[in-house]
Amino acid sequence: MMDLKSIGSAAKEAVSKMNRVSSKQKNDLLYALARLLEKESKAIIKANAIDIENGKKNNMPDGLIDRLLLTDERIKGMADGLREVAALDDPIGAMESVTVRPNGLKIGKMAVPMGVVGIIYEARPNVTTDAFGLCFKTGNVCILRSGSDAKYSAEAIVDIIRKALKEASLPEDACQILKDVDHEGLQKFMQMKEYVDLLIPRGGAGLIRNVVENSKIPVIETGTGNCHVYVDESADLDMAVDIIFNAKTQRIGVCNACESIVVHEKVAGKLMPALKKRLDEKNVEIRGDEIIQKTTDGIVPATVDDWGTEYLDYILSAKTVSSIDEAIDHINRYNTGHSEAIITSDYNNAMRFLNEIDAACVYVNASTRFTDGNEFGFGAEIGISTQKLHARGPMGLKALTTTKYVIMGNGQIR
Repeated sequence: MMDLKSIGSAAKEAVSKMNRVSSKQKNDLLYALARLLEKESKAIIKANAIDIENGKKNNMPDGLIDRLLLTDERIKGMADGLREVAALDDPIGAMESVTVRPNGLKIGKMAVPMGVVGIIYEARPNVTTDAFGLCFKTGNVCILRSGSDAKYSAEAIVDIIRKALKEASLPEDACQILKDVDHEGLQKFMQMKEYVDLLIPRGGAGLIRNVVENSKIPVIETGTGNCHVYVDESADLDMAVDIIFNAKTQRIGVCNACESIVVHEKVAGKLMPALKKRLDEKNVEIRGDEIIQKTTDGIVPATVDDWGTEYLDYILSAKTVSSIDEAIDHINRYNTGHSEAIITSDYNNAMRFLNEIDAACVYVNASTRFTDGNEFGFGAEIGISTQKLHARGPMGLKALTTTKYVIMGNGQIR
Protein backbone atom coordinates (compact mmCIF):
# COMPACT_ATOMS: atom_id res chain seq x y z
CA MET A 1 0.00 0.00 0.00
CA MET A 2 1.16 3.55 -0.68
CA ASP A 3 2.80 5.58 2.09
CA LEU A 4 -0.08 7.94 2.91
CA LYS A 5 2.04 10.24 5.08
CA SER A 6 4.53 10.73 2.25
CA ILE A 7 1.65 11.65 -0.06
CA GLY A 8 0.29 14.08 2.50
CA SER A 9 3.68 15.67 3.09
CA ALA A 10 4.25 16.05 -0.66
CA ALA A 11 0.83 17.67 -1.01
CA LYS A 12 1.54 20.17 1.77
CA GLU A 13 4.87 21.06 0.17
CA ALA A 14 3.09 21.58 -3.16
CA VAL A 15 0.65 23.99 -1.47
CA SER A 16 3.45 26.42 -0.61
CA LYS A 17 4.71 26.24 -4.21
CA MET A 18 1.20 26.82 -5.59
CA ASN A 19 1.01 30.08 -3.63
CA ARG A 20 3.64 31.46 -6.02
CA VAL A 21 1.93 30.33 -9.26
CA SER A 22 0.40 33.21 -11.20
CA SER A 23 -3.01 33.25 -12.87
CA LYS A 24 -1.29 33.21 -16.28
CA GLN A 25 0.73 30.13 -15.35
CA LYS A 26 -2.44 28.39 -14.18
CA ASN A 27 -4.28 29.19 -17.38
CA ASP A 28 -1.36 28.24 -19.63
CA LEU A 29 -1.12 24.90 -17.86
CA LEU A 30 -4.84 24.18 -18.25
CA TYR A 31 -4.73 24.96 -21.98
CA ALA A 32 -1.61 22.80 -22.39
CA LEU A 33 -3.23 19.94 -20.48
CA ALA A 34 -6.33 20.16 -22.67
CA ARG A 35 -4.16 19.76 -25.77
CA LEU A 36 -2.23 16.90 -24.20
CA LEU A 37 -5.41 15.02 -23.26
CA GLU A 38 -6.59 15.14 -26.87
CA LYS A 39 -3.16 14.17 -28.15
CA GLU A 40 -2.98 11.16 -25.83
CA SER A 41 -6.63 10.11 -26.14
CA LYS A 42 -5.68 6.68 -27.53
CA ALA A 43 -3.72 5.87 -24.37
CA ILE A 44 -6.65 6.96 -22.19
CA ILE A 45 -9.16 4.93 -24.22
CA LYS A 46 -6.87 1.89 -24.07
CA ALA A 47 -6.77 2.11 -20.28
CA ASN A 48 -10.51 2.76 -20.15
CA ALA A 49 -11.16 -0.39 -22.21
CA ILE A 50 -9.68 -2.46 -19.36
CA ASP A 51 -12.09 -0.83 -16.89
CA ILE A 52 -15.04 -1.35 -19.23
CA GLU A 53 -14.15 -5.03 -19.73
CA ASN A 54 -13.82 -5.53 -15.97
CA GLY A 55 -17.11 -3.75 -15.40
CA LYS A 56 -18.94 -6.02 -17.80
CA LYS A 57 -17.36 -9.10 -16.20
CA ASN A 58 -18.62 -7.84 -12.84
CA ASN A 59 -22.15 -7.32 -14.26
CA MET A 60 -22.02 -3.56 -13.84
CA PRO A 61 -25.42 -2.00 -14.77
CA ASP A 62 -25.65 -0.36 -18.19
CA GLY A 63 -26.07 3.08 -16.64
CA LEU A 64 -22.79 2.76 -14.75
CA ILE A 65 -21.00 1.34 -17.79
CA ASP A 66 -22.11 4.41 -19.72
CA ARG A 67 -20.84 6.69 -16.95
CA LEU A 68 -17.50 4.85 -16.99
CA LEU A 69 -17.05 4.87 -20.77
CA LEU A 70 -14.58 7.28 -22.36
CA THR A 71 -14.65 8.07 -26.09
CA ASP A 72 -12.81 10.59 -28.26
CA GLU A 73 -15.86 12.83 -27.96
CA ARG A 74 -15.96 12.59 -24.15
CA ILE A 75 -12.23 13.20 -23.86
CA LYS A 76 -12.66 16.28 -26.03
CA GLY A 77 -15.43 17.32 -23.63
CA MET A 78 -13.01 16.91 -20.72
CA ALA A 79 -10.44 19.03 -22.56
CA ASP A 80 -13.04 21.69 -23.38
CA GLY A 81 -14.02 21.75 -19.71
CA LEU A 82 -10.42 22.62 -18.81
CA ARG A 83 -10.40 25.38 -21.44
CA GLU A 84 -13.60 26.80 -19.99
CA VAL A 85 -12.10 26.82 -16.50
CA ALA A 86 -9.00 28.56 -17.86
CA ALA A 87 -11.19 31.25 -19.41
CA LEU A 88 -12.90 32.06 -16.11
CA ASP A 89 -11.69 34.78 -13.77
CA ASP A 90 -9.27 33.59 -11.10
CA PRO A 91 -11.09 34.09 -7.78
CA ILE A 92 -7.92 33.93 -5.68
CA GLY A 93 -6.95 37.28 -4.20
CA ALA A 94 -10.32 38.87 -4.93
CA MET A 95 -11.54 41.17 -2.16
CA GLU A 96 -15.14 40.52 -1.16
CA SER A 97 -15.47 43.69 0.88
CA VAL A 98 -13.35 46.46 2.36
CA THR A 99 -14.44 48.62 5.28
CA VAL A 100 -12.69 51.49 6.97
CA ARG A 101 -12.95 51.60 10.76
CA PRO A 102 -13.19 54.90 12.70
CA ASN A 103 -9.52 54.46 13.70
CA GLY A 104 -8.48 54.27 10.04
CA LEU A 105 -7.87 50.53 9.82
CA LYS A 106 -8.87 49.07 6.45
CA ILE A 107 -10.32 45.57 6.83
CA GLY A 108 -10.89 43.41 3.78
CA LYS A 109 -12.00 39.84 3.12
CA MET A 110 -9.83 38.02 0.58
CA ALA A 111 -10.53 34.76 -1.29
CA VAL A 112 -7.76 32.20 -0.71
CA PRO A 113 -7.24 28.51 -1.55
CA MET A 114 -8.52 25.74 0.70
CA GLY A 115 -5.13 24.02 0.60
CA VAL A 116 -5.13 20.25 0.09
CA VAL A 117 -8.41 18.87 -1.24
CA GLY A 118 -9.08 15.13 -1.20
CA ILE A 119 -11.61 13.88 -3.73
CA ILE A 120 -12.97 10.34 -3.42
CA TYR A 121 -15.04 9.17 -6.38
CA GLU A 122 -16.38 6.08 -8.07
CA ALA A 123 -16.75 5.02 -11.72
CA ARG A 124 -16.49 8.54 -13.15
CA PRO A 125 -13.09 9.01 -14.84
CA ASN A 126 -14.07 12.47 -16.15
CA VAL A 127 -14.10 13.65 -12.52
CA THR A 128 -10.30 13.33 -12.61
CA THR A 129 -9.80 16.30 -14.94
CA ASP A 130 -12.73 18.29 -13.53
CA ALA A 131 -11.32 17.95 -10.01
CA PHE A 132 -7.77 18.82 -10.98
CA GLY A 133 -8.79 21.75 -13.20
CA LEU A 134 -10.91 23.44 -10.56
CA CYS A 135 -8.43 22.76 -7.76
CA PHE A 136 -5.48 24.01 -9.79
CA LYS A 137 -7.25 27.17 -10.95
CA THR A 138 -8.01 28.02 -7.31
CA GLY A 139 -4.46 27.35 -6.16
CA ASN A 140 -5.36 24.12 -4.40
CA VAL A 141 -3.55 20.79 -4.42
CA CYS A 142 -5.63 17.66 -4.97
CA ILE A 143 -5.26 14.08 -3.81
CA LEU A 144 -7.57 11.83 -5.81
CA ARG A 145 -8.90 8.42 -4.95
CA SER A 146 -10.79 6.78 -7.79
CA GLY A 147 -13.00 3.77 -7.27
CA SER A 148 -11.55 0.45 -8.43
CA ASP A 149 -14.04 0.38 -11.34
CA ALA A 150 -12.27 3.36 -12.96
CA LYS A 151 -8.76 2.54 -11.71
CA TYR A 152 -6.91 2.27 -15.02
CA SER A 153 -8.69 5.22 -16.63
CA ALA A 154 -8.07 7.56 -13.69
CA GLU A 155 -4.42 6.57 -13.33
CA ALA A 156 -3.79 7.12 -17.05
CA ILE A 157 -5.35 10.59 -16.83
CA VAL A 158 -3.32 11.53 -13.74
CA ASP A 159 -0.13 10.43 -15.51
CA ILE A 160 -0.96 12.93 -18.27
CA ILE A 161 -1.76 15.68 -15.73
CA ARG A 162 1.57 15.17 -13.97
CA LYS A 163 3.36 15.12 -17.34
CA ALA A 164 1.82 18.50 -18.20
CA LEU A 165 2.83 19.91 -14.80
CA LYS A 166 6.42 18.68 -15.22
CA GLU A 167 6.70 20.12 -18.74
CA ALA A 168 5.53 23.49 -17.37
CA SER A 169 8.02 23.35 -14.45
CA LEU A 170 5.12 23.41 -11.99
CA PRO A 171 4.79 21.18 -8.91
CA GLU A 172 3.87 17.67 -10.08
CA ASP A 173 2.48 16.88 -6.64
CA ALA A 174 -0.29 19.43 -7.19
CA CYS A 175 -2.09 16.28 -8.38
CA GLN A 176 -1.61 12.86 -6.81
CA ILE A 177 -3.72 9.73 -6.96
CA LEU A 178 -3.98 7.01 -4.34
CA LYS A 179 -3.11 3.72 -6.02
CA ASP A 180 -3.97 0.31 -4.60
CA VAL A 181 -5.41 1.82 -1.42
CA ASP A 182 -7.86 -0.66 0.08
CA HIS A 183 -10.77 0.01 2.43
CA GLU A 184 -8.50 0.11 5.48
CA GLY A 185 -6.16 2.52 3.72
CA LEU A 186 -9.06 4.75 2.73
CA GLN A 187 -10.20 4.91 6.34
CA LYS A 188 -6.68 6.01 7.35
CA PHE A 189 -6.65 8.63 4.60
CA MET A 190 -9.88 10.09 5.96
CA GLN A 191 -8.17 10.63 9.34
CA MET A 192 -5.27 12.68 7.89
CA LYS A 193 -6.52 16.08 8.99
CA GLU A 194 -2.95 17.32 9.51
CA TYR A 195 -2.37 16.97 5.75
CA VAL A 196 -5.79 17.31 4.08
CA ASP A 197 -7.97 20.41 4.51
CA LEU A 198 -11.17 19.27 2.80
CA LEU A 199 -12.73 16.01 1.56
CA ILE A 200 -15.27 15.80 -1.24
CA PRO A 201 -16.92 12.43 -1.99
CA ARG A 202 -18.57 11.86 -5.38
CA GLY A 203 -20.52 8.68 -5.88
CA GLY A 204 -23.32 6.57 -4.53
CA ALA A 205 -25.07 6.80 -1.18
CA GLY A 206 -22.81 4.19 0.41
CA LEU A 207 -19.59 6.02 -0.45
CA ILE A 208 -20.93 9.39 0.68
CA ARG A 209 -22.25 7.98 3.96
CA ASN A 210 -18.91 6.26 4.64
CA VAL A 211 -16.97 9.49 4.15
CA VAL A 212 -19.38 11.66 6.15
CA GLU A 213 -19.49 9.23 9.07
CA ASN A 214 -15.80 8.29 9.25
CA SER A 215 -13.83 11.36 8.20
CA LYS A 216 -12.00 13.57 10.68
CA ILE A 217 -11.47 16.01 7.82
CA PRO A 218 -14.23 18.55 6.99
CA VAL A 219 -16.49 17.13 4.26
CA ILE A 220 -18.62 18.75 1.58
CA GLU A 221 -21.41 16.27 0.99
CA THR A 222 -22.30 15.71 -2.65
CA GLY A 223 -25.55 13.82 -2.49
CA THR A 224 -27.35 11.22 -4.50
CA GLY A 225 -30.13 12.32 -6.81
CA ASN A 226 -33.69 11.09 -6.40
CA CYS A 227 -34.87 13.90 -8.67
CA HIS A 228 -38.59 14.52 -9.28
CA VAL A 229 -40.62 16.15 -12.01
CA TYR A 230 -44.09 17.29 -10.87
CA VAL A 231 -46.71 17.63 -13.60
CA ASP A 232 -49.22 20.18 -12.36
CA GLU A 233 -52.87 20.21 -13.42
CA SER A 234 -52.20 23.29 -15.57
CA ALA A 235 -49.15 21.78 -17.30
CA ASP A 236 -48.57 21.75 -21.05
CA LEU A 237 -48.59 17.97 -21.39
CA ASP A 238 -46.53 17.89 -24.59
CA MET A 239 -43.89 19.90 -22.76
CA ALA A 240 -44.13 17.55 -19.79
CA VAL A 241 -43.53 14.49 -21.99
CA ASP A 242 -40.50 16.10 -23.64
CA ILE A 243 -38.99 17.20 -20.33
CA ILE A 244 -39.51 13.88 -18.55
CA PHE A 245 -38.15 11.93 -21.52
CA ASN A 246 -35.03 14.09 -21.54
CA ALA A 247 -34.58 14.11 -17.77
CA LYS A 248 -34.97 10.33 -17.54
CA THR A 249 -33.23 8.99 -20.63
CA GLN A 250 -30.61 11.44 -21.90
CA ARG A 251 -28.11 9.84 -19.49
CA ILE A 252 -29.48 7.40 -16.95
CA GLY A 253 -26.41 6.93 -14.77
CA VAL A 254 -26.09 10.51 -13.54
CA CYS A 255 -27.26 12.17 -10.34
CA ASN A 256 -29.41 14.80 -12.08
CA ALA A 257 -31.50 12.29 -14.03
CA CYS A 258 -35.20 12.15 -13.16
CA GLU A 259 -36.00 9.06 -11.09
CA SER A 260 -39.55 9.92 -9.98
CA ILE A 261 -42.51 11.78 -11.38
CA VAL A 262 -45.43 13.21 -9.45
CA VAL A 263 -48.63 13.74 -11.44
CA HIS A 264 -51.77 15.68 -10.58
CA GLU A 265 -54.61 13.17 -10.74
CA LYS A 266 -56.66 15.44 -13.04
CA VAL A 267 -54.11 15.08 -15.87
CA ALA A 268 -52.83 11.55 -15.23
CA GLY A 269 -55.28 9.99 -17.69
CA LYS A 270 -54.07 12.20 -20.55
CA LEU A 271 -50.39 12.34 -19.66
CA MET A 272 -49.53 8.73 -18.95
CA PRO A 273 -50.48 7.07 -22.29
CA ALA A 274 -48.44 9.65 -24.21
CA LEU A 275 -45.57 9.49 -21.73
CA LYS A 276 -45.45 5.69 -21.73
CA LYS A 277 -45.44 5.60 -25.53
CA ARG A 278 -42.46 7.96 -25.53
CA LEU A 279 -40.58 6.15 -22.77
CA ASP A 280 -41.15 2.82 -24.53
CA GLU A 281 -38.64 4.08 -27.12
CA LYS A 282 -35.98 3.53 -24.45
CA ASN A 283 -37.70 0.55 -22.75
CA VAL A 284 -38.22 2.48 -19.53
CA GLU A 285 -40.16 0.57 -16.87
CA ILE A 286 -42.75 2.73 -15.09
CA ARG A 287 -43.66 1.78 -11.53
CA GLY A 288 -46.90 3.50 -10.60
CA ASP A 289 -49.54 3.75 -7.90
CA GLU A 290 -53.08 2.43 -8.45
CA ILE A 291 -54.30 5.49 -10.37
CA ILE A 292 -51.26 5.46 -12.66
CA GLN A 293 -51.75 1.74 -13.31
CA LYS A 294 -55.30 2.39 -14.54
CA THR A 295 -54.24 5.02 -17.08
CA THR A 296 -52.49 2.69 -19.51
CA ASP A 297 -51.30 -0.88 -19.94
CA GLY A 298 -47.87 -2.07 -18.90
CA ILE A 299 -47.42 -0.11 -15.67
CA VAL A 300 -45.69 -2.08 -12.91
CA PRO A 301 -47.18 -1.71 -9.39
CA ALA A 302 -45.01 0.53 -7.22
CA THR A 303 -44.06 -0.07 -3.60
CA VAL A 304 -43.32 2.55 -0.96
CA ASP A 305 -39.60 1.86 -1.50
CA ASP A 306 -39.89 3.12 -5.07
CA TRP A 307 -40.67 6.66 -3.95
CA GLY A 308 -37.20 7.08 -2.44
CA THR A 309 -35.04 5.09 -4.86
CA GLU A 310 -32.28 6.46 -7.09
CA TYR A 311 -32.41 3.80 -9.82
CA LEU A 312 -29.62 4.92 -12.18
CA ASP A 313 -31.42 2.66 -14.64
CA TYR A 314 -34.30 2.65 -17.12
CA ILE A 315 -36.88 2.69 -14.32
CA LEU A 316 -39.18 5.55 -13.29
CA SER A 317 -41.59 5.77 -10.36
CA ALA A 318 -44.91 7.60 -10.80
CA LYS A 319 -47.13 8.91 -7.99
CA THR A 320 -50.42 10.78 -8.25
CA VAL A 321 -51.46 13.65 -5.99
CA SER A 322 -54.63 15.72 -5.65
CA SER A 323 -53.03 19.11 -5.02
CA ILE A 324 -49.78 21.03 -5.19
CA ASP A 325 -49.64 20.87 -1.38
CA GLU A 326 -49.57 17.07 -1.56
CA ALA A 327 -46.96 17.19 -4.33
CA ILE A 328 -44.64 19.45 -2.34
CA ASP A 329 -45.05 17.34 0.81
CA HIS A 330 -44.32 14.12 -1.11
CA ILE A 331 -41.25 15.52 -2.85
CA ASN A 332 -39.80 17.04 0.33
CA ARG A 333 -40.28 13.72 2.10
CA TYR A 334 -38.56 11.54 -0.51
CA ASN A 335 -36.11 13.80 -2.32
CA THR A 336 -32.37 13.87 -1.67
CA GLY A 337 -31.99 17.64 -1.80
CA HIS A 338 -30.63 17.60 -5.34
CA SER A 339 -32.86 18.82 -8.22
CA GLU A 340 -36.65 19.09 -8.47
CA ALA A 341 -38.86 20.41 -11.29
CA ILE A 342 -42.45 21.51 -11.80
CA ILE A 343 -44.23 21.63 -15.17
CA THR A 344 -46.97 24.25 -14.89
CA SER A 345 -48.55 27.29 -16.49
CA ASP A 346 -49.84 28.51 -13.11
CA TYR A 347 -47.58 31.32 -11.87
CA ASN A 348 -48.66 30.97 -8.23
CA ASN A 349 -47.99 27.24 -8.23
CA ALA A 350 -44.59 27.83 -9.82
CA MET A 351 -43.68 30.35 -7.12
CA ARG A 352 -44.91 28.06 -4.36
CA PHE A 353 -42.82 25.22 -5.74
CA LEU A 354 -39.71 27.43 -5.93
CA ASN A 355 -40.23 28.72 -2.39
CA GLU A 356 -41.29 25.54 -0.61
CA ILE A 357 -39.24 22.75 -2.19
CA ASP A 358 -36.11 22.00 -0.16
CA ALA A 359 -33.41 21.22 -2.74
CA ALA A 360 -30.18 22.64 -4.12
CA CYS A 361 -31.75 23.33 -7.54
CA VAL A 362 -35.44 23.92 -8.26
CA TYR A 363 -36.77 24.23 -11.83
CA VAL A 364 -39.89 25.55 -13.51
CA ASN A 365 -40.63 24.07 -16.94
CA ALA A 366 -37.14 22.69 -17.56
CA SER A 367 -35.26 19.40 -17.29
CA THR A 368 -33.32 18.50 -14.15
CA ARG A 369 -30.43 17.51 -16.43
CA PHE A 370 -29.27 21.13 -16.39
CA THR A 371 -27.92 20.80 -12.84
CA ASP A 372 -24.31 20.86 -13.94
CA GLY A 373 -21.45 23.27 -13.42
CA ASN A 374 -20.83 23.54 -17.14
CA GLU A 375 -24.48 24.30 -17.91
CA PHE A 376 -24.53 26.92 -15.14
CA GLY A 377 -21.52 28.67 -16.64
CA PHE A 378 -19.03 27.55 -13.97
CA GLY A 379 -16.85 25.55 -16.35
CA ALA A 380 -16.27 22.08 -14.92
CA GLU A 381 -17.68 21.20 -11.51
CA ILE A 382 -16.27 19.46 -8.48
CA GLY A 383 -19.67 17.99 -7.61
CA ILE A 384 -23.26 18.85 -6.71
CA SER A 385 -23.46 19.78 -3.05
CA THR A 386 -26.72 18.83 -1.35
CA GLN A 387 -25.76 20.19 2.04
CA LYS A 388 -26.48 23.71 3.28
CA LEU A 389 -23.15 24.88 4.70
CA HIS A 390 -20.48 26.69 2.65
CA ALA A 391 -21.55 25.38 -0.78
CA ARG A 392 -24.84 24.16 -2.27
CA GLY A 393 -25.66 23.02 -5.80
CA PRO A 394 -23.06 22.76 -8.60
CA MET A 395 -19.68 23.58 -7.09
CA GLY A 396 -17.46 25.73 -9.27
CA LEU A 397 -14.35 27.74 -8.49
CA LYS A 398 -15.75 29.81 -5.63
CA ALA A 399 -16.76 26.70 -3.70
CA LEU A 400 -13.09 25.67 -3.55
CA THR A 401 -12.00 28.88 -1.85
CA THR A 402 -12.14 30.10 1.69
CA THR A 403 -11.45 33.58 3.01
CA LYS A 404 -9.04 35.41 5.23
CA TYR A 405 -9.23 38.92 6.61
CA VAL A 406 -6.48 41.31 5.62
CA ILE A 407 -6.02 44.43 7.71
CA MET A 408 -4.06 47.50 6.58
CA GLY A 409 -2.98 50.09 9.11
CA ASN A 410 -0.59 52.99 9.57
CA GLY A 411 0.52 52.51 13.15
CA GLN A 412 -2.77 51.93 14.98
CA ILE A 413 -2.54 50.31 18.43
CA ARG A 414 -5.34 49.17 20.74
